[in-house]
Amino acid sequence: MSEETPIDRARENVTGIVSMLVTGIWMVGLFTGQEWWLPALIVGYAVFVPLTATLFGDEEDREEWADDVTGTESGETTRDESEREADSPNETPLEALRRRYAEGELTDEQFERKLDRLLETETLEDVEEYRERASQERERELE
Repeated sequence: MSEETPIDRARENVTGIVSMLVTGIWMVGLFTGQEWWLPALIVGYAVFVPLTATLFGDEEDREEWADDVTGTESGETTRDESEREADSPNETPLEALRRRYAEGELTDEQFERKLDRLLETETLEDVEEYRERASQERERELE
């Protein structure tokens, strides 16, 4: 059984360490009345953290930053506009996500991440609209 050294832990958490250092630096500037705190915040989070994640982070860090830059999930096949237009116009984002998962377009991890993001942005109005639409569809099926 090998013991993990502090150096090993630092390598595994390098992105988090750099994020904390960037936060500490700009907060010191903010609380001491320095004018450079905002550029430090912007450059730190827009340059140093992503660069560190890309160069030294683990595979998950690299995928996360690549996904943020490209706006897609890693390994996700991009769909062209003709395929998107073929989707049902009444299809909710949740239904579209389920369909794409069922069709094999998304891996388990991609589906779970997208589902979490979708649920985080779901509003009460969206839920009520979904329920109303589902009950109308059930009524049509019964007719």
